Amino acid sequence: MFHGAITALITPFRDGQLDEDALRKIVRWQIDQGINGLVPVGTTGESPTLSEHEHKRVIEITVQEANKAVPVLAGAGSNNPVEAVTYSEYAHQAGADATLHVAGYYNRPNQAGLYEHFKYVHDNSQLPIILYNIPPRSIVGLDVDTMAKLAELPRIIGVKDATGDLTRPIRERALINKPFSYLSGDDVTSVAYNIGGGNGCISVTANIAPKLMTELHALCSQGQFVEAARLQDKLFALHSALFIEPNPAGPKYAMSLLGLCTEECRLPIVALQDSTKATIKAAMEAINLI
Repeated sequence: MFHGAITALITPFRDGQLDEDALRKIVRWQIDQGINGLVPVGTTGESPTLSEHEHKRVIEITVQEANKAVPVLAGAGSNNPVEAVTYSEYAHQAGADATLHVAGYYNRPNQAGLYEHFKYVHDNSQLPIILYNIPPRSIVGLDVDTMAKLAELPRIIGVKDATGDLTRPIRERALINKPFSYLSGDDVTSVAYNIGGGNGCISVTANIAPKLMTELHALCSQGQFVEAARLQDKLFALHSALFIEPNPAGPKYAMSLLGLCTEECRLPIVALQDSTKATIKAAMEAINLI
């Protein structure tokens, strides 16, 4: 189900509140640009600083505006498995197609604890699950053997891999014997990840350049990796500029230049320095986004 360029959506704010009109506009624009899927309320969506009501509302609006044109992979992760189940069940009720789950942050469980966390969520929810493996943020990560064991559960159907280890799709495919979505969690290395057996990326840059990111991953799916690498080179300055300061301050500023939303983030994410803004704007101009 999940392949190609999938946008890790920002959550737009205006005057401290969820900007529902902007969110609807963004989702429609993403679909018009040809995106392959949408992820509301992930890390880029500032999920840690959303209220429960806002979290649910973002999922609801995204599902409504997508209207089955593309799959919606709703962020539902928590280091509390009971909360993760609550968000998963709401995503199911709202009409999402699957959920994205991270675990481990602050708790720092071992591999047995990670397995039991995800198994609990699997056994007590209904939607397919994509595992989010991001040790740089969560401190702990899923080992390859643990990933393969979790993949034996019927509704665990893929991984968003932000480990930075480009051998992961090769080693995981050797152990996982069912259809599985191998999705990069890093725009800069996503072509290399796809060469190793991946089939797409949950992308931050796709907030700003969904058409180009979709084109890049279509090239990968067709085995045209030389052409994909050329396009990746073209996008590299933008990828890099968006992460000079903590995400999603960069993407939100870039999207404000496109007239999609304000650049407003929630604390502890603060406004960009002027030098960073200039770098992002120049990177966008260089590839004719503005």
